[in-house]
Amino acid sequence: MKTLFDRLSAAFGLLLTAPVVLILIPLIRITSPGPAIFAQRRIGLKGCEFTCYKLRTMAANTRQAATHEISADSVTGIGRILRKTKLDELPQLYNVLVGEMSLVGPRPCLPVQEELIREREARGVLEILPGITGLGQVRGIDMSDPVRLAECDAEYLAKRSFGYDIRLLWYTLLGAGREDRVKPA
Repeated sequence: MKTLFDRLSAAFGLLLTAPVVLILIPLIRITSPGPAIFAQRRIGLKGCEFTCYKLRTMAANTRQAATHEISADSVTGIGRILRKTKLDELPQLYNVLVGEMSLVGPRPCLPVQEELIREREARGVLEILPGITGLGQVRGIDMSDPVRLAECDAEYLAKRSFGYDIRLLWYTLLGAGREDRVKPA
């Protein structure tokens, strides 16, 4: 049921938000050189890598690293708005549609975030699809605290159900959590 709900919701979401994304793409390109869609390798189900898509919020030449390791100066003007409103996540609906992600689950991390990967593996968290949102995001826990995040992810794993996912989606839509933390400029 979760897979069917995820894929139908992602298809509907892509159709519904396509006009917004089509407006944002040129705004991103006009305000900052480089592609509007950002593709990055992330860790997914069973520790396998996949390409995660987002609207680009940072300068095109920003180094590939965890968000909390990147200077706030790297975030573009429109990127601040996209991150605050979480609109930068819209292209991940494609990842959900093709079965690489779920709407709700642990946020996928970068392959270089080895401590988080180990902590998640030890707790069985890598046995489920990563999500666009999750318990960690609703609680405002980011990847700068890998042990705490993995513990929170394991709590989600233990509690997960269709109803719990709907509740976390609702909290996310109401603005729970916060944008990804970047290092102060």
